[in-house]
Amino acid sequence: MPTASLSTAATGAPDAAPGAPPRSRRELNKAATRQAITHAAMDLLRTRGPGNFTVEDIAEAAGISRRTFFNYFSSTEVAIASVTHGFLDKALQKFRLRPAGEPILESARAALVELADPMTVAPMAELYSLGQANPSLSRSELEAWDHCTVEIIDAARERFAENPGTGIDELYLRALAGSVISCGKAAMDVWFARCGGDLSPASLSVLRQLLIDSMSLLGSGFASQPPATPSPDRH
Repeated sequence: MPTASLSTAATGAPDAAPGAPPRSRRELNKAATRQAITHAAMDLLRTRGPGNFTVEDIAEAAGISRRTFFNYFSSTEVAIASVTHGFLDKALQKFRLRPAGEPILESARAALVELADPMTVAPMAELYSLGQANPSLSRSELEAWDHCTVEIIDAARERFAENPGTGIDELYLRALAGSVISCGKAAMDVWFARCGGDLSPASLSVLRQLLIDSMSLLGSGFASQPPATPSPDRH
């Protein structure tokens, strides 16, 4: 399976939102440490495979102590799952900047469109691809998607709170989040079937567009079918 070297921008902590106060040196150092742990975990996952390295191995590779590792993550699985969280955090940043009165699913689609660099989906795509070849990674994948569901519920609840007089229906929030996650998984499945886990920019562009199209389908109530997203040219 072709792989790509993932950039710091793709795997690091989310950038500060526009207009937010600059992060302190302490916050920047914490973000850098978290990023180093994630990089180390993914490097070990690629070279040794799932279940063949420990917290101590990750800590040594990241240049930190075991105790410091546990200040950030509770297990190797959670550290690996944080790769997917990074993409979601970037998307939610964009979502929260959308107009408060905009329909939620329109905001979700617009947030994905604004993530113009296809490399933003690279860490999530790589972890998904590794999981297809290693079923034991399914636990990390489930943890990542569960985290995503909770984060989407929280973001949607915040949106409703910004509109006075709008009631918050828990069934709606949870059904919405579950539907978004299901559409995201469907996009990942279709991408892998078409591209075989290729992490080239062209392939990642296909994945990004599939994610956008899945939100369009959900937003329209599946009333229409968008044009098929082409597979990348592998010549």
